[in-house]
Amino acid sequence: MSGLFSEFMIRAALAGLGVAVAAPFLGVFVVWRRMAYFGDATAHAAVMGVALSLMLHLPVYLGVAGVAVIMALSVAAMESGRPGLGADSLLGVLSHGALAIGLIAVSFLPGARLNLEAYLFGDILAVSWGDVGVIWGGAAAIIAVIGWRWRALLTATVNPDLAWSSGMNPDRDRRILTLALALLVALAIKVVGALLITALLVIPAAAARPFARSPEAMLGFGVAVGGVAALGGLGLSYGLDSPAGPSIVAVAVALFALGRMALVWRRVE
Repeated sequence: MSGLFSEFMIRAALAGLGVAVAAPFLGVFVVWRRMAYFGDATAHAAVMGVALSLMLHLPVYLGVAGVAVIMALSVAAMESGRPGLGADSLLGVLSHGALAIGLIAVSFLPGARLNLEAYLFGDILAVSWGDVGVIWGGAAAIIAVIGWRWRALLTATVNPDLAWSSGMNPDRDRRILTLALALLVALAIKVVGALLITALLVIPAAAARPFARSPEAMLGFGVAVGGVAALGGLGLSYGLDSPAGPSIVAVAVALFALGRMALVWRRVE
């Protein structure tokens, strides 16, 4: 039991909670706007950011954030002006194309293949106190920005025409959302990895949605689900010696499934 409370586990728990608290602030909009593929495209581009960081000897957070921002803004621009191509097709091409190019780039870097699994699935047990500080600083920035634009984002999500008529700018708020999403990708790369980041965005918010009667309640439930998933996943990883990132996502999926079962049981009664 003492190993569960050792310093590296405490750092991992704080890092996981930082991402789990911030993710639902974006996840609720990803679910409402059906932007899961958008999150995938941005997250998969993170692998290119990792390759760039290693090549230029930059901090991984910096390279991932830069590439994720470029991808997020590019996807948003191409989606708004696409010539007859469906949004899901466009995002699918960009998502898997970015991942493939990133994996090829990483494969050419000496020694990078040894760390590839950590970038894809996370290495939360290896985070430092500096990483914890970066994650919580970024999480605070995401929460502050989304809190500042909460009403505008809600209005633009429910009724863009109403947002325009009320003097708001839905396009600007969409760019804010995409930039915040890129920041979250950079923060989460060490926690769950590029392939599982979207799961932390979607699953807690989706699990909370049936039980919430207001957007704020959905956000609160989502934060709770994310926090339980982060801590429960770490406990599962410690007990079963399983990968921490996938374990966190597995617990989130289990909570989602339990929630759906509770809803079905309630209807049967």
